[in-house]
Amino acid sequence: IEDRNFHSETKRNGGADHHFYSNCRSLPQCVGFEFSPTPERSLRVLSTSGAYWPGPEWCEHIPHPLEASRGQVGEGDAYSPGWFDVKLGPGQVVTMMATAEPDWMDVDGPRDLVDASVYEPIEVRWPGMDPLARALTAALPAYLVKRDLYQTVIAGYPWFLDWGRDTLIAARGLISAGLHHEVLQLLVTFGRFEDQGTLPNTIHGADASNRDTVDAALWYALVCEELAAVDGEVIYRQPMDNQGRSMLQVLQSIALHYQNGTPNGIKMDPASGLIWSPSHFTWMDTNYPAATPREGYAIEIQALWIRLLRQLHRIAGGSEYGALADRVEASMEQFFWLGEAGYYADCLATAHHGRFAPVSQAEPDDALRPNMLFVPALGLGKAAWGREAVLAAWRYLLVPGGMRSLAPKPVRRPLAVVAGGGELLNDPRNPYWGHYEGEEDKRRKPAYHNGTVWGWPLGVFCEALASAWPEDAMCTSSAISILGSVWPLFHEGALGHLPEILDGDAPHLPRGCDAQAWSSSEVLRVLLKLSPQSKARA
Repeated sequence: IEDRNFHSETKRNGGADHHFYSNCRSLPQCVGFEFSPTPERSLRVLSTSGAYWPGPEWCEHIPHPLEASRGQVGEGDAYSPGWFDVKLGPGQVVTMMATAEPDWMDVDGPRDLVDASVYEPIEVRWPGMDPLARALTAALPAYLVKRDLYQTVIAGYPWFLDWGRDTLIAARGLISAGLHHEVLQLLVTFGRFEDQGTLPNTIHGADASNRDTVDAALWYALVCEELAAVDGEVIYRQPMDNQGRSMLQVLQSIALHYQNGTPNGIKMDPASGLIWSPSHFTWMDTNYPAATPREGYAIEIQALWIRLLRQLHRIAGGSEYGALADRVEASMEQFFWLGEAGYYADCLATAHHGRFAPVSQAEPDDALRPNMLFVPALGLGKAAWGREAVLAAWRYLLVPGGMRSLAPKPVRRPLAVVAGGGELLNDPRNPYWGHYEGEEDKRRKPAYHNGTVWGWPLGVFCEALASAWPEDAMCTSSAISILGSVWPLFHEGALGHLPEILDGDAPHLPRGCDAQAWSSSEVLRVLLKLSPQSKARA
């Protein structure tokens, strides 16, 4: 056992000896031990038969190869409080349990510590659902947690807490899994923090001051729309905070302040209706060094902005929302489409160092990234252009289990990644980076959104593929097959979960968080949307 956070290592010394020895004890009514350094934090390991014998010892110099690949400490020590002596006869079953849950004991003994044969199989809980949908559905509850009285989502294990955009993107899949009440609680959790059009980028306890995000509020709006589609538009009257503001009022506040400007610098270009955001505000938010700054007009932000405006036009009435949505969509087609390349610009880039610049001063970024897929996936843009964009993504971005964050091809607009000391870390004309490993600031951050494969955009690609050819059943069938490429990943790393990222280059090794909420939720959402069998049986 160890007792540390994920940024440190356990080392044998006198202090560690005392810490573990003084906080470990045998359990008098059970076969096992408890390690309890604080009343609210404890580990218990138990067996249904046999004996537990205290016998403290240390296992030293345990290799940590994944940490070593990240440029971190490559070994550590671990404390062993004792050992189990368990006799197994022919046909005999012995169950062992390790738990960190506080309610581990019932009146009759340890909860769930029973013969393994009585456990209800997944097939019984979700009868008829195909194995992939079943596995994805089973994975999602691990990410749902309580924050005070409210529900939220842990973005990924072991490193992340509840990020705004991650939680809200994951919520779309939670709706598909039937967790409507939980999603409404998520919307209340984040809706109460809405302030002048902004939502938290991260929440740390009651601290929601980090609002460096342009997309969290727009994802929030899309989740509201999709929950209303299944639970009815009555949810727009749901109170969000102790002032009694409704969900509709929160959405109207977001739209109003995006038009007029938010305190954190988000602003609508009056001429085009497009939304400008500062550097480091989209999901490609790597900073220090800023490997994907995307200051300016990001493509997916415009698609989400249009959906918010059309939603408000439908539920709030009036012509101003609809007229603005039409103007934004026309501007998106005018400024983003790269005709010779055959795909949408990822961003209309500005370089005013955090100061707003109009579209007339922006330069199209020709980097081929998966963000453009939100245009056809959300039912926007010209159909012919959507098909071209999907084919470009299929050729350069699609790999088994995810989508590259940047195509392995040269770019006309250079992307220089510069370290804090001024050192150039990449080739600006060929910024693709195929492996996510090594020291964080000089190797992993430049790779994170510049070629590294992400699991969550795979669902968007498959949704865009089916939307681009809506009358072609073979395209929908291909999309479902592509979603199935995640299946081997369930058997690597954290069993039963999908990782955050993979290497851009073959063999596409899993990297980053071993278990990521939106990787599973987005694949499930689109699988249930496209597969009649899964949809009917879910």
